[in-house]
Amino acid sequence: MARRTPPLSTDELRVLVERGEIDTVVLAFTDMQGRLQGKRFAAPFFLDEVLDHGTEGCNYLLAVDTDMNTVDGYAMSSWEQGYGDFALHGDPATLRRVPWHPGTAMVTADLAWHDGSPVTASPRQILRRQLERVAERGWTAFVGTELEFMVFTDTYERAWDTGYRGLTPANRYNVDYSILGTGRVEPLLRRIRNDMGAAGMTVESAKGECNLGQHEIAFRYADALTTCDQHSIYKTGAKEIAAQEGVALTFMAKYDEREGNSCHVHLSLRDAEGAPVFADPAAPGGMSDTMRHFLAGQLATLREFSLLHAPNINSYKRFRPGSFAPTAVAWGPDNRTCALRVVGHGASLRLENRLPGGDVNPYLAVAGMIAAGLHGVEHAIELPEPCTGNAYASDAEQVPATLRDAAALWAGSAIARAAFGDDVVDHYRTMARVEQDAYDTAVTDWERYRSFERM
Repeated sequence: MARRTPPLSTDELRVLVERGEIDTVVLAFTDMQGRLQGKRFAAPFFLDEVLDHGTEGCNYLLAVDTDMNTVDGYAMSSWEQGYGDFALHGDPATLRRVPWHPGTAMVTADLAWHDGSPVTASPRQILRRQLERVAERGWTAFVGTELEFMVFTDTYERAWDTGYRGLTPANRYNVDYSILGTGRVEPLLRRIRNDMGAAGMTVESAKGECNLGQHEIAFRYADALTTCDQHSIYKTGAKEIAAQEGVALTFMAKYDEREGNSCHVHLSLRDAEGAPVFADPAAPGGMSDTMRHFLAGQLATLREFSLLHAPNINSYKRFRPGSFAPTAVAWGPDNRTCALRVVGHGASLRLENRLPGGDVNPYLAVAGMIAAGLHGVEHAIELPEPCTGNAYASDAEQVPATLRDAAALWAGSAIARAAFGDDVVDHYRTMARVEQDAYDTAVTDWERYRSFERM
C-alpha cells in the first residue's frame, strides 16, 4: 500500500528533541466516535521507550458512549473481563509536528492485543483490512474528505454553560463562496490552514457555506489511510485552535433547522503503475467497467452500510429534501441531489459519497465505500441508469430516516458480515443501540416547550 513520506522522520524527531525544540509527543488513535484518544509523553521517554515498544490504554476506549460511560453489550470489553488494556503502537509514517501546541509532535497509533493480534473493532484496523483487499487486486485507493463546520463567537465553556442556547454565529447570513463573508473569520481560517500545512497536510482552499457561520477548508487527496489519519488530526486541531482563539466551532451533522455540516467523501482507484482504474475514454461517460461495477456496489449496499456514514441520532436529521444532503439512493453525473455523484474526467474521474455528515468517522466511511465497491466488482453488478433530474422527487429507494432503521439494516446485512466479520458488525450494532437507548430516555427542550404548559 502506497504511503507518502512522513512529515517528520524519527531521525528528525531525535534531532529536534536534542535541540529542545520538541519536548512532548502525543500518541493517539481514533475511537468509534471519531475522536483522538491517547497520551502525551515527555519526548525523551517516548524516544527511549514508547517508539519501539508502544504503550497501553484501557480497552474500554472502544466500548464506551460519547460521555465515556461504560455500557453493556460489547464482547471485547466489559466489567466481567475486568476492563484490561490493549496496546497502542505508533505508526512512524504518521509522525508530524503539532504547530498549534508549542514543542509538540504527534504520531497515530494502531491497536493490538497483548499477543500482537490486531484489535479488529478499531476503526483504523477496519480500514486497513479493506485496503488489504484492494491491494490484492493491485489497486490503491485515493480519498479526499470535505468537512464543513460552523463557527460561533462564544467559547466552548460558555456554550456548555448556556446549554448551547443563544450562541452567536460568526456570520449572520449565508456566505456561500462569499469573499466578504469568509474575510470576517479569515484570522481563524488562516491560522487553521497554516497550522495544518505546517503539520504536513496539503491545504487547498477555504470557502464559506450556506448556514450561518458555516465554512469549509479543503485538503488535497491522498491515499486512503493518510487522508483518514489527517482528517482526524485536523478535526481535533481545528477545535483546539478555535478554543485558543476564544471561539467555538462544531462539526455536528445538524446544528439547527438550516443546512447541516456535510463531509463529502471522494474516492478513486489507481493500479500498480499509477494509472486510473476508473477511467476509460472509450466507454460511455468515460467510466471503465470496474468503475461502473464499483459504483453499482455503492448503490446496492448504501442502505445497509448507512451506519458507517451516519453513526449518530443527529446524523439522520440532515437527510431532508432540498437540503443538499441526500435522501435518494441514486447516482448522477455532477448531480448534487443524489447520494452518489460522479465528478471529474480522465485521470480525475471519481465518485463522491454525499451521505456522510461532519460527525462521520472517516475510517469507517471509507472502509464502507471500499467494501461496497468490491462487492459490486466481485459480483459484476450492473449500474442502473443515472438520475439526471431532481433525485429528491424521484422514485428511488430512500436512505434510512433514523439511526434505529440504519442499525437494523446493518445488523441484518449478510454483505456487511462477509466484508467486515461478525465481530465488527456486532460491535458497531452495539454502538448504535447505546446511542439509541440514550436518546430514547432523554427529555428534550422540544418536549418541554410543547408540553410544559399546553399539555
